[in-house]
Amino acid sequence: MSVRYDEVIGSLRAAYDGGAERREGSGKSPWKLAEREAFLGRLREHGCGRLLEVGAGTGQDSLYFQENGLEVVAVDLSPAMVAHCRKKGLDARVMDFLGLDFAPGSFDAVYAFNCLLHVPNSDFPAVLDTIRMLMRPGGLFYVGVYGGGSLRDEGVFEEDDHDPPRFFSFRDDEQLQEFARTSFEVLDFHTVGADESRFQSMTLRRGR
Repeated sequence: MSVRYDEVIGSLRAAYDGGAERREGSGKSPWKLAEREAFLGRLREHGCGRLLEVGAGTGQDSLYFQENGLEVVAVDLSPAMVAHCRKKGLDARVMDFLGLDFAPGSFDAVYAFNCLLHVPNSDFPAVLDTIRMLMRPGGLFYVGVYGGGSLRDEGVFEEDDHDPPRFFSFRDDEQLQEFARTSFEVLDFHTVGADESRFQSMTLRRGR
């Protein structure tokens, strides 16, 4: 029996509320900074001005984009995470992936770094469709998740360092891109790292 996103939201929110302070105090690996910088370059090339970050955490990436001239809205399902975003002066709101309450075409771009791996496959297409609807035609969507290689299947990771343990959905490269192509054009796909640190990076574009 497949897991649904609304069945895991409560435990995810509790886990991230409890881990907000630790996350706020942690730095970012150089490769993560490089991924973020590369997407900013694409946004500038395509004239993207208004960005939605989903799964924004404590807002470190949203603040980076805002300081580089973009109009940013940050959303996260964790009220504790959103509180950190607001302390940084960000327009931040408590929302989950299927409850993104914005008008169609509200954003030029969407950024989702290491958060969509918490969406079960059963609801992943609906989440992608929801995000697509919020974007203007030609808008860009960055998706970064751990997966592929030795990272497979979905379920609660009992050895997780969060309490309660979080749900993950790991997809191989072809499966992830196949999901993406139902709603977007894949402009770039590459991986960083290996084994349990293998990261899948995609830049997508909404068609006309």
